[in-house]
Amino acid sequence: MRITGGTYKGRRFHIKKGLPVRPTTDRTREALFNMLSHRLELSRTSVLDLFCGTGIVSAEFLSRGAVFVTGVDKNRGCIQSFKRLAETLKEESKTKGICKDCRSFCKQTEESWDVIFMDPPYALSGIPDLIQLIFQRKLLNADGMCIVEHDPKLRLDAEEFHDYSKVYGSSALSFFRYEV
Repeated sequence: MRITGGTYKGRRFHIKKGLPVRPTTDRTREALFNMLSHRLELSRTSVLDLFCGTGIVSAEFLSRGAVFVTGVDKNRGCIQSFKRLAETLKEESKTKGICKDCRSFCKQTEESWDVIFMDPPYALSGIPDLIQLIFQRKLLNADGMCIVEHDPKLRLDAEEFHDYSKVYGSSALSFFRYEV
């Protein structure tokens, strides 16, 4: 895998085999960050990466100057991968990896973020409920954005706070904001 933009553009990473992940493709990450660069000042953002998997999306945020990135995943190997990526980039002081179920984390945390990115397993049930939990618990700052990568067959456009969705091959990105 490689970082597609920012300070670390072109850096390649080898991810440990056997992780239960479906990494976000280069094409989808490039599209995501092109859209975000027009809507947010990425160098001033705090980010929550739910279902962080390999940590590549977190690395993309760090490469573009995110102030702080919190990665959450229930798989210990994924959190180790997240931490290794931060260490390789010498960005440990700007990251925190938490090994915990993402729903439980959202129910318990008292923090809030400018951007919440989540890439849950496509077969996971209750994704709309998790989005609502994020807004009910005010985990997103007032001008923030929640982004969900999901199977294009899953329609999220009827959900409260939905802003827009875009399909990229076998993935879709749906964006949610308070000010829709």
